[in-house]
Amino acid sequence: GEVLKNLNKFYKRKEIQRLGAENGLDARLFHQAFISFRKYILESSSVSADLHIILNDICCDAGKVCLLGHVDDLFPFFLRHAKQIFPMLDCMDDLRKISDLRLPPNWYPDARAIQRKIIFHAGPTNSGKTHHAIQRFLSAKSGIYCGPLKLLAHEIFQKSNDANVSCDLVTGEERVYANEDARQASHVACTIEMCSTNTPYEVAVIDEIQMIRDPARGWAWTRALLGLCAEEIHICGEPAAIDLVTELMYTTGEEVEVRNYKRLTPLTVLDYALESLDNLRPGDCVVCFSKNDIYSVSRQVEARGLECAVIYGSLPPGTKLEQAKKFNDPDDPCKILVATDAIGMGLNLCIRRIIFNSIVKPTVNEKGEKEIDTITTSQALQIAGRAGRFGSSFKQGEVTTMHRDDLVQLKEILSEAVPPVKAAGLHPTPEQIEMFAYHLPDATLSNLIDIFVSLSQVDGLYFVCNIDDFKFLADMIQHIPLNLRSRYVFCTAPLNRKDPFVCTTLLKFARQFSRNEPLTFAWLCRHTKWPLAAPKNIKELVHLEAVHDVFDLYLWLSYRFMDMFPDAALVRDIQKKLDDIIQVGVCNITKLIRASQSAAAPGAAEVVSDDFPLPRTKRDARVASDRHGAKSTGALSIAVEAPGLQRARGSRASRSGTRQEDVKSYGRGSLANRLLREGLLTQEMLRQLESEWQHRNGRYGFGSKRDDQSSLKETGRKRK
Repeated sequence: GEVLKNLNKFYKRKEIQRLGAENGLDARLFHQAFISFRKYILESSSVSADLHIILNDICCDAGKVCLLGHVDDLFPFFLRHAKQIFPMLDCMDDLRKISDLRLPPNWYPDARAIQRKIIFHAGPTNSGKTHHAIQRFLSAKSGIYCGPLKLLAHEIFQKSNDANVSCDLVTGEERVYANEDARQASHVACTIEMCSTNTPYEVAVIDEIQMIRDPARGWAWTRALLGLCAEEIHICGEPAAIDLVTELMYTTGEEVEVRNYKRLTPLTVLDYALESLDNLRPGDCVVCFSKNDIYSVSRQVEARGLECAVIYGSLPPGTKLEQAKKFNDPDDPCKILVATDAIGMGLNLCIRRIIFNSIVKPTVNEKGEKEIDTITTSQALQIAGRAGRFGSSFKQGEVTTMHRDDLVQLKEILSEAVPPVKAAGLHPTPEQIEMFAYHLPDATLSNLIDIFVSLSQVDGLYFVCNIDDFKFLADMIQHIPLNLRSRYVFCTAPLNRKDPFVCTTLLKFARQFSRNEPLTFAWLCRHTKWPLAAPKNIKELVHLEAVHDVFDLYLWLSYRFMDMFPDAALVRDIQKKLDDIIQVGVCNITKLIRASQSAAAPGAAEVVSDDFPLPRTKRDARVASDRHGAKSTGALSIAVEAPGLQRARGSRASRSGTRQEDVKSYGRGSLANRLLREGLLTQEMLRQLESEWQHRNGRYGFGSKRDDQSSLKETGRKRK
């Protein structure tokens, strides 16, 4: 007890805290080190002789006023212990220098060696801003286009070569050369992560610059903006990014010329909601923010005798293009599109009217946590702007909502100014992590990243991007013996960490790689059970999408470790065949849903997906969080409504929309239990109904009020 009292006195001493800070222990590290130090002293069977003597002196002399400050003598032992659990304390100055991110422009000496001309093409969707930048790209002697999506890079690649401008395509998973001898062309279209900061160009185009604020990918736009070696940099995006780009370019000594554009066709927000899918007309696009809602809406549309195209984020690019082509074809009977916000960029669509099925969507906050929130003004404008595309058969666009009570809020969202982009993303480079590893050879890659982020210094114009996905993969493959550079590459692989099949495959890739055994085409076919048949239900369709992601992962790794992933050409061939199989599944998506329903338990069908049906408003989101709060990240299931339930709902279903059509199951037991499970009733609503029922019985004399109350209490106990 005396030892504990003196240790706590040591911890509270301001002088000790100051000494800790001077030796690299901030408040958090100081607290953690002290907890460990205290545990070591109190729980160890023995301590070193010198520490034992000091503790003995402190405890024996504790009552003497002249020696009250003697606890300070513990500091050298405390610091020695702290360095054992935090080895970076011995090289803190070096680590701080490595993780100093306050001057990113200095990372690109080649770009700083030339005077670049910066032109910002600012305007809303469908204003022609990117068109003007691309015209300059095509007229230049050499150029690079950097876009956020493979679809956009592929579009510019095709457009350039159609205009007789030799252009290569470079994405994470693909290299296509315009010249037959694989000689580098004068122009290149690439996804932004793949742009070269060493190759000189006459013109560079950076598309969708507002994504520089993206919590996960913003670093790629920062790198392109600061590092591209081009005489002219043409930036395209929202006006909200003008101020930040101007400030960033001020730090490089470069001026920004702003060219503003207005929308080329009128866009009208209607004064009435759709309210029922019976009111759909050709050229309509229903926008959902959940794959489950996509399934439900498409099923309802086709139940009305209408054919619809379906586009959502996890579909392969080829399937998205085919669905877009089907919808755009005036001779095709498909006149309705059901899509997620994946249509916001990368696809040219002939849409007359955008209909928001809901106005809430999942987002990722600064901490990397998933939240459900109302769509932002930027997101709403990006999606709504797809209606009435210039050059399409519709000369003006219209926007509305599925539900009347959402329309007022949508109008408010669209009328608000887009908040300015305030900071640009940064990400530690492999070279920086290697230098960290030199100083901390025993630390895991995940710990190295944690230490880097905790020590990093950024100024107000930048932020460190979210690294949760990187750390997840680092922890997953930590037990596999890999050199640091290879481990870093595997951890930057683009995959959905919620998909167990894809994550398991990456683990197998890394294990095979560590044994120095090439991952052959035959090995991959065995693992994925190729060849695969057309899907018979939604679960099989989602698995095919996961296999497509696995093929993408193989191709991505093949360009980084060519000798270990040698069969890229063969994998690309079967990936194209798989794309065709998935297209067949998507074209028959309602049949797959019905097959899933019939194969499941009576009254419900289990269908695989990675999201729940989304609530329409933030209030509904709170109810939804109660329903689905216990869902694990690996769970992939939804339920499709039974036909009898759809008929029972009648006109109410048209108002409640697809959210309420994705119902779990009838279940057994009371009606209240069923409604609670289905999310149509909350505990608070149930208590209110009980109260009103009691009041009604007491007022109209239906039996004994006391008996009714005891009965209700008994029912409540059963429900709990």
